[in-house]
Amino acid sequence: MSAQGELVLAGCDEVGRGTWAGPVAACALILDARRMPPGLADSKVLSPRRRQALDLAIRDACVDLSIGTASADEIDQLNILRATLLAMRRAVDGLRLRPTLVLVDGNQAPPLDVAVRTVVGGDASEPVISAASIVAKVWRDAHMAELARLHPGYGFEQHFGYGTPQHLRALQQLGPCAEHRRSFAPVRRACAARAGAVEGLA
Repeated sequence: MSAQGELVLAGCDEVGRGTWAGPVAACALILDARRMPPGLADSKVLSPRRRQALDLAIRDACVDLSIGTASADEIDQLNILRATLLAMRRAVDGLRLRPTLVLVDGNQAPPLDVAVRTVVGGDASEPVISAASIVAKVWRDAHMAELARLHPGYGFEQHFGYGTPQHLRALQQLGPCAEHRRSFAPVRRACAARAGAVEGLA
């Protein structure tokens, strides 16, 4: 409870855990319960247009909102689970208001100095987590589109770093860029195959 005895509830979720490139991103937010946008759901089941519309509505209804990330380098150094929890902690730490309880999607809680409750499937069952999942997804997709301009040829603006045939072909042709997670097996294999092909031409 807050100093006034009120529950200050935050939701937290991440996106980009399974991608081959780019950061893992987390959103933590506190919603005004009186202005809860209708239609909140797991971001993965929503169309891009619906996510964009809900992102605007969520931001308008937020009392507080923060994005936290862990970079591809941090993912390689820490492993994806620890980097994900780090991104979540950064998101919660970035809130201006101190929540009394944070609902986190999944079964792993980030190390926080406030109460945390994990909720398996929370992005579909808890509106405040659904809202966090939508904002995180929209933010990360936009970030990957920006990275596409810095690292052309990989198609980040289309697959957002996920493993696709297009992404694999680009890796094999261009090699990895600074945003690729070299600890991920498909990236390692593509790098090794390309290195072998280059050596064969030498």
